[in-house]
Amino acid sequence: MNIEVLPLPAFDDNYIWLIRKGRDAVVVDPGDAAPVQACLQAQGLTLRAILITHHHGDHVGGLKDLLAAHPVPVFGPAGEHIAAVTVPVDDGDTGILPGLELPFRVIGVPGHTRGHIAYVTTAADVEPPWLFCGDTLFASGCGRLFEGTPAEMLDSLDRLAALDPATRVCCAHEYTLSNIAFALACEPDNPDLIAWREQALALRARGLPTVPTTIGHELQLNPFLRTHLPEVRRQLADTLAQPAPDRLAAFALMRDWKNHFKPKTID
Repeated sequence: MNIEVLPLPAFDDNYIWLIRKGRDAVVVDPGDAAPVQACLQAQGLTLRAILITHHHGDHVGGLKDLLAAHPVPVFGPAGEHIAAVTVPVDDGDTGILPGLELPFRVIGVPGHTRGHIAYVTTAADVEPPWLFCGDTLFASGCGRLFEGTPAEMLDSLDRLAALDPATRVCCAHEYTLSNIAFALACEPDNPDLIAWREQALALRARGLPTVPTTIGHELQLNPFLRTHLPEVRRQLADTLAQPAPDRLAAFALMRDWKNHFKPKTID
């Protein structure tokens, strides 16, 4: 199956993901209609459906204008009120993307918002899979907890971490450099993380996105997926002068620290 996935930059640091097969396209989290309309026109594509991960405005703000021009099905979280959603889906649901004939599975990932969901492709002839995870998992980071609890977010991240390590992680923001700075505060001696910083800097210097990464990449470099490691918990306890006796306590401390973290300038 000849599937192409493109990140469309929007606002200051958002990505709207466009999935295409031939002349048919599906978009994920169109917070702004303009980049989507421009891409559809430039490439001669027909929009067939829209996927929504959660209700925040920078993910749904473009729906009205897009649907006025392209009255297509809108898949979205059953647990959140999004007026434009015509196909509500929840954890464990499956479907096929219209026009692309691409099967997918829904994963419930509450934490950033209460009803946040992710979509992962499941076609045997599309390997490795694609994961569209909104604001739950980022390159070297995770989303803020606006509506959920640390326990919910940790469970959500565990569910994503259990996917095939080759799964391509399509997150919704270009937060990678600031996330790496925080990750290095958590694991200053991780050589793979130091190498990733140089790679990410080079990509951004050329105006290129740092995503998608992979689940395997995140397992090696994302501190929020590494709270099981004693050395990470020790670093947290030493830096914050608070105990981190288990994964959940470490995750809660880490997420709160990240909320207030001021990264040093990366030259």
